[in-house]
Amino acid sequence: MVKFLQRTYVYLIFAFLYAPIAVLIVLSFNASRSRGTWGGFTLQWYVELFQDRVIMSSLYTTLLIGITSAVIATVIGTAAAIGIHNSRGWQKKLVMNITYIPVLNPEIVTGISLMILFVFSKVQFGYLTLLLAHITFNIPYVILSVLPKLRQLKNNLYEAALDLGAEPWYAFWRVILPEIMPGVITGLLLAFTLSIDDFVVSFFTTGSGVSTLSITVYSMARRGINPKLNALSTIMFTAVLLLLLIVNLRQAREEKKGRRDNEQEKGFRIIGTVDAAGVDSEWVQSQ
Repeated sequence: MVKFLQRTYVYLIFAFLYAPIAVLIVLSFNASRSRGTWGGFTLQWYVELFQDRVIMSSLYTTLLIGITSAVIATVIGTAAAIGIHNSRGWQKKLVMNITYIPVLNPEIVTGISLMILFVFSKVQFGYLTLLLAHITFNIPYVILSVLPKLRQLKNNLYEAALDLGAEPWYAFWRVILPEIMPGVITGLLLAFTLSIDDFVVSFFTTGSGVSTLSITVYSMARRGINPKLNALSTIMFTAVLLLLLIVNLRQAREEKKGRRDNEQEKGFRIIGTVDAAGVDSEWVQSQ
């Protein structure tokens, strides 16, 4: 009975969270403009969506800013994570606390702060300010994604590569980077998703003629709910869902590989111990 109540509670929570999204997806295929009347199945709003120059221009800007800021933030964040991981003492604690501030800080505070900084620096608002703002709030998320993988590295792995004759850059590229690559990719996807999703920071740091998808949707929603917004929201939800599935599948694959490697390493240790004791290893494996 207790398990039944627990499952029912979980199902109700998920229904409460995803029922509005399900309704939105259904309405994106509704031929009627009225949200209370079903006029039949249609793809009309998707066709009109891709024919809307304003939305397509905003989509291009969003993807350009998202991809560029995610790549730059991933490079900077990965380098910063390595530096934080190798630091010690109060300096490491101080930098980590500073890293957490943009994550915990309300977006409106970050947006206004960046706007004031750009005004003080006399930088013209536009693509540059928007890109710098997105890079700024993405870097902490990349750092927090890469640091756990750095903590999982075996001790002195980098020094061992250097002792075997590898150059510092070669040791990082061929030894360290492949080990932390899952965290780097997770940080990249997370930064890209956050960049596409952001509205508040973009609203305060964009310039005239530069509009992201979230700003365009906000402007259109003020004039009433257009069925094209339902189609756009459905596409965005599907894209984010696919990204999350890719991340989760990759993490599951890495965890499975890690467990398999640990089991093989444990088996090799047992066989080595048995060989050292003079016992037939093939008999041990058969057992």
